[in-house]
Amino acid sequence: MTDDQRDVAEEIEESEELSDAQGSELAQSSDEEVDSQIGSQPFRVVYQTNNFLLPQIRALIVDGDDVNLRPEYQRRLRWTNIQKSLLIESLLLNVPVPPVFFYENDLARYEVMDGQQRLNAIKEFLNNSFKLRGLQIIPTLNGRTYERLPPKVKRSLDRASISAIVLLQESKSKLKKPGSAKLYELRRFVFERLNTGGRRLSAQEIRNAIYGGHFNELIVDLSRDQTFTRIWGIPPYIGADPSEYYEEEDRQKNPLYRTMGDCQLVLRFFALDNDAHIQGSMKAMLDRCMERNIECTPAEAVEMKARFLSRLNLADHLFDGHPFSLATPGAGTAYRPVAGIYDGVMVALDELWDKKDALIARKVDIQSAYNKLVEEERASGSLTGSANTATDIKNRIGTFRKLFGQFA
Repeated sequence: MTDDQRDVAEEIEESEELSDAQGSELAQSSDEEVDSQIGSQPFRVVYQTNNFLLPQIRALIVDGDDVNLRPEYQRRLRWTNIQKSLLIESLLLNVPVPPVFFYENDLARYEVMDGQQRLNAIKEFLNNSFKLRGLQIIPTLNGRTYERLPPKVKRSLDRASISAIVLLQESKSKLKKPGSAKLYELRRFVFERLNTGGRRLSAQEIRNAIYGGHFNELIVDLSRDQTFTRIWGIPPYIGADPSEYYEEEDRQKNPLYRTMGDCQLVLRFFALDNDAHIQGSMKAMLDRCMERNIECTPAEAVEMKARFLSRLNLADHLFDGHPFSLATPGAGTAYRPVAGIYDGVMVALDELWDKKDALIARKVDIQSAYNKLVEEERASGSLTGSANTATDIKNRIGTFRKLFGQFA
């Protein structure tokens, strides 16, 4: 992980955190209004609690097809080998481990709503996929895989157990949010609530959890594009089934990938492509974009994919494979794309798409004008995420609209 990659991820996170102040207290509702709202909710959770020994967990997640460890709303894997190892040590020491949460879906399979990292660690260890590291109480086991554990230790691990809370199909599956036409799916709503504590989810991980559908799938798909991953310094996707999440160690170390900052970058293009949508905080703009597109059809997703990639490839071509940079060529500074410049360039090129041939013909002039612009504005921060109010964003897009417009 480079400092530049970490800086880009931090810039994206900071832009999400610059939210508008609420400022006013909510008026207190009457008892009758409270009773009515609770009584009218189409929402009821039915669950049961089970206790699984590790051999049973093994049967569920290693040998069987009954548990989906990676439903589409889950976050990407974050645990390090040391975190996985400490879980195994806790199980050996009979230290209580928090329960996992399953959702019983219509296919008579269980989806993991919470506990994905724990179950994946167990699966990987039982498959001899990593060696124990950083053990604090039983350091003599460091460096060992499951198959190299002494027989007595294996038996001790087989007696370890994990509790599982299973949300059953009898639960009512929809929850209406006041003031919105959106209905939450039960599994996504509970996932969001389960993950409000513990390790903080990024805003994009929350969106991935609660706004399922073709638009969310499109965002994940576009984040895997080879041009996109090259520009943002994310290890490319190779040798994987595109319908599955592909976990690779170098990619897990990448801060943009790990926090779904790559998906947030894709989303920004669609969220900022209309001045009327640029209101409030960046977080609110991105949330509204997900909600606007919740009913996106497969055909619409295909059109949006072609639109995004064509604009990205045009930017890549105009700047010789180094678009969105705040550094001018030959300045002795390593190439690093900037999210704020990405926003402005992509939206401006989208608006001028019918003039793309003229822009390509003036490529050299565009590069010269762009380098002059970033040199003049570098110190002000107006082209980066440090200036990220709605007005700042509109001004930044306007700056690049003017820059490209003179060559169209």
